[in-house]
Parts: sequence; structure tokens; C-alpha cells
Amino acid sequence: MVTIHGVLRSRASRNVWLLKELGVPFRHVPVIQGYRLPDASAPGAPLNTTSPEFRAVNPNGRIPAMEDDGLVLCESLAINLYLAKKHGGPLAPKDLAEDALMTQWSLWAMTEAEPHTINVLYHRLGYPPDQRDPAVAEAAIAALRQPFAVLEEALAKDGWLVGGRFTVADLNLAEVIRYAQPAPELFEAAPRVKAWLAACQARPAFREMMAEREKEPA
Repeated sequence: MVTIHGVLRSRASRNVWLLKELGVPFRHVPVIQGYRLPDASAPGAPLNTTSPEFRAVNPNGRIPAMEDDGLVLCESLAINLYLAKKHGGPLAPKDLAEDALMTQWSLWAMTEAEPHTINVLYHRLGYPPDQRDPAVAEAAIAALRQPFAVLEEALAKDGWLVGGRFTVADLNLAEVIRYAQPAPELFEAAPRVKAWLAACQARPAFREMMAEREKEPA
């Protein structure tokens, strides 16, 4: 059975969403980020990213991590690409060209979008008000205008990234673009991106994952 290590208030949300889409049974180990605890090494502290038990799985000390039949993977987008290809179906690539495009969009999400979307999330919503820096948020929004324009054009043909259907590429990118939702002005300027993200987030598997995520401590 697949095991996913990481709380849902982390990038493990991507992996849990995908597994729910695939209908694949899995074991979820809610490893919390060590920095969220007053003392991650204190006796009785919950399992966290500094715990020796978790470091034995991922020496980098980051979540998520996946175990599957002896394979250990530690990057959320790579985990999703692997799981989609292993289990097949419409979310997976049907040929080498689709495989390359799904990899391209996953890497694009990580390099072109996430460095900025995460700052929108932190500095408009995630951090306590006294730790938010409006200048950082505005710089991130400015940096995202070009990637949003690229994505807007990519969605013009049929509303999806690859093959005219919802795939792991859409899921991976949607979870990165979700971080930018505290900046509605980006989406108002890119209506196809707005409609695409709404369609991704309307999927039952996403809603189920988010309902479980909301039950976790903030």
C-alpha cells in the first residue's frame, strides 16, 4: 500500500488529492512541520519533520514523502507523476509526448509560478498580520503576471493543459496556482485561468481532500 507522510496543510495535499482521484487505497501518516511546534524535539512532541523516524524516510526533513513497494520519493510533483503513470487512466499520459508535456508543466509550476505564489499566500493570508510585508506580496503579484499570461494562452484551445482533459499536469499546477488565490486581481486579468482553477477545485476528490485538510489544526 502507498504511504504518504505529511499533514494536509503542506504539499502532501497534492498527493492525497491525486490518490483520491485515482481511487487508490493509501496510508496517511500525518507528519507535521517541525517549525510549527514550540519544541519539535521535546518529549511527547508529535511526529514531525525533525523526528528520527521521519528522517529515516526522508533525510532532507521535508514533507511530503512517499513509500510504495520499497520505493521512496520525496518531491510532491514527482510523486504525483509517478503515481499517475503507475496507475494509468485519463490522468496519466497516453504516450511519450503527453508524458513530456506533463513533466514540462509540473516543472514550470515549480520554477515559474511557485516561488511567487507562495509569497502571495504568506504575505496576504498565511502569516500573522504583523509578519506580512505588502511589498513582498506586490512584487510576487507583479512577477506572476507574465506566467499567468502564458497559462492563459495555453488554456485557450480547450481549457486543459494536455490532451484536452484533466490530467496530473492540471492537478500539479492547480495546487501551485491555488497559493495565489489571495490575489484575485491576477485571476480577473486571466479569465481562462480563473475558470480552469475553478473547474479543478470543483472536482469531488479535491473537495474531499480540502474538507479533511480543514479539520487539521491551522
